[in-house]
Amino acid sequence: MITKRQSTETGTSSICIHQECLQHIPHSNWAYLYNKEVIHLRVRTRKGEVDRVIALTGDKYDWESYHHELPMRKVASGRFYDYWQTGVVPDHRRFSYAFRFHAGQQTVWLTETGVYDEAPEAPNGFFDRPYVHEIDLFAPPEWAKSAVFYQIMPDRFANGDPGNDPEDTAGWGEAPTVDNFFGGDLQGIIDKLDYLEDLGITAIYLTPIFEAPTNHKYDTLDYKKVDPHFGDLELLKRLVQEAHDRGIRIVLDAVFNHISANSPQFKDVIEHGEQSRYADWFHIHSFPVEVREGKPNYDAFGFFEQMPKLNTANPETREYLLDIAEYWLKEVGMDGWRLDVANEIDHAFWREFRKRIKAIHPEAFIIGEVWNDSLRWLEGDQFDSVMNYPLSDRLLEFLNSDSIDADSFSAQIGHLLMRYPQQANEVMFNLLASHDTPRLLTLLGGDKRKLKLATAFLFTFPGTPGIFYGDEIGLEGEGDPDCRKCMVWDEAKQDRGLHASYRELIALRRNHPALRTGEFQFIRANANEKAFIYERYNDQEHLIVWMNPAEQPVTLSLKLEGSWQDALDDTPAAASGDTVQMELPPFGYRILVKIK
Repeated sequence: MITKRQSTETGTSSICIHQECLQHIPHSNWAYLYNKEVIHLRVRTRKGEVDRVIALTGDKYDWESYHHELPMRKVASGRFYDYWQTGVVPDHRRFSYAFRFHAGQQTVWLTETGVYDEAPEAPNGFFDRPYVHEIDLFAPPEWAKSAVFYQIMPDRFANGDPGNDPEDTAGWGEAPTVDNFFGGDLQGIIDKLDYLEDLGITAIYLTPIFEAPTNHKYDTLDYKKVDPHFGDLELLKRLVQEAHDRGIRIVLDAVFNHISANSPQFKDVIEHGEQSRYADWFHIHSFPVEVREGKPNYDAFGFFEQMPKLNTANPETREYLLDIAEYWLKEVGMDGWRLDVANEIDHAFWREFRKRIKAIHPEAFIIGEVWNDSLRWLEGDQFDSVMNYPLSDRLLEFLNSDSIDADSFSAQIGHLLMRYPQQANEVMFNLLASHDTPRLLTLLGGDKRKLKLATAFLFTFPGTPGIFYGDEIGLEGEGDPDCRKCMVWDEAKQDRGLHASYRELIALRRNHPALRTGEFQFIRANANEKAFIYERYNDQEHLIVWMNPAEQPVTLSLKLEGSWQDALDDTPAAASGDTVQMELPPFGYRILVKIK
């Protein structure tokens, strides 16, 4: 007999497991195809309550011959919940499944039909995966897992050709304003490719390079023309080719949410009103087009009247933009798109965008600018990645706060990792600062110890790390426009020690595959402590990262099996069975590695 026992508010159930905390959602980031063979299953339990979880899997047409019990690993813990995961390789590309939970002497089962305190008759009422179709696999570009990105604002990086400078170009290194120009260009980037290669950069994300009236170029005039102050089509092709010759990929910035108010299309609407052939290219509430009390009578990016929002549901507008996206891939052979204000454009547009882009270049990397939970865009039909501002927010808040302990921080990180399928986590565009935020060093109060620690976390955490130009030499700056200052090329004015730290961490990530695609797990993250330890590992190697984000030195202990070395200087660190006493200075870190 099967007995179903629902949770009660009074807690009178004899089962100690809080059944209301058990959660699994089929066909989601809780049950997804990870690669061509493995399906990941995830389930949630109350934090610290369950000792073991077993996934019961098998073929519904012949359960007796094809059923398995798979132990699940606790992969993350949030503030209230633990999260468990296992990988299933079905015998016949289909399977049914349920979960069994053990807490002390208590056992309960979770199926699609409910929670039971006696074993249900398998596979009746179990969750079901009717058939696994390879075409449904969400597979971001493999190269992105190993990439180290470097974000460049062309006007501020390097002036390689003073002959194309705008009128009244400011002196290099003067204070940036919202509307001044410094003459940086594509030739300047080409001239500095050796610098980027030496640093270890393998991909460049360029903010917009198409013709626009501003220094930032997010108000496009002509999507099919390189801005003359940056160069021309042939120079862009040369940049892409010379970068590729060094193993560096190029990702361009697409601004499809809005266009310049000075664009031919919007100017036609201003002139002809409702009779304009472009009237439905925009979201205009009334005619004539006008701005009253600082607010336009049309939708715009924010309330910026110079950036009217495009109507991507209009077939002509949509085709115009999709043609542009295809054109640049075909014309210059770059490696992907970063999509500005991507969350304000309809999902139907992005689904078509992905189909068209991947048809031309299956390995093109599609990065959306979404600042919040982005699961809707990361299910395999739209983006490969998003800019992971939630990660940077939590890390920087933790480093700047005395009130957040390691337990709370690990809970926040665990919650972030459970938002998305693992293959999405492996290519999340992890950044600590950008052209839309204050400089990293400024965000950390000018403390370079904190900056080095934050960067060490970035390069040892799952995802694709990105550097905003100049952070690696200690540039400071408040929000826009101060964060968009000129790159400093005089080595005497650079922090070369900081640069060496970045270079060392990039090399570490390059040399250890487990830091790119290995499993991640906190080993120690206690309440009322700031210091913490986590691990990255795969079948070949195992790394342990020790961090002390506090003003006081700390000593942490951990028993280690096998022979370990310091990952940064290759010196012996521990022998098998040793309990290691790791002494960490304020905002210090150590990284140990063991080859299996």
